[in-house]
Amino acid sequence: QVQLVESGGGLVQAGGSLRLSCTTSDRTLSVYDLGWFRQVPGKEREFVAAISRNGGSYYADSVKGRFTISRDSAKNTVYLQMNSLSPADTAVYYCAAGHPSRPHIYSTRKYDYWGQGTQVTVSS
Repeated sequence: QVQLVESGGGLVQAGGSLRLSCTTSDRTLSVYDLGWFRQVPGKEREFVAAISRNGGSYYADSVKGRFTISRDSAKNTVYLQMNSLSPADTAVYYCAAGHPSRPHIYSTRKYDYWGQGTQVTVSS
């Protein structure tokens, strides 16, 4: 079992930036593919970004060019740097870890472990 803990959410004005972090003390994250998803009430959880164990990065079209996912193995942490935020980015953001052998890095089905979520609210 891997318990993921997110931090860094909050309230920001449109055009602003936030950096989300996700870490665990249970096991090294370096063996996993790592993803960020977000969810608003009444909607399904949607893919935001992912980074493979080998460092390849993937983004939803809606965040490409504004968000950057990265991982720091020494700190056992994955980050999501979010710039040029808009109210449409308001959601609860979740980090997730999945074994590299499982396909579909864009799908929630790939991921075995999830954090509790952190709220991001962007005001207009």
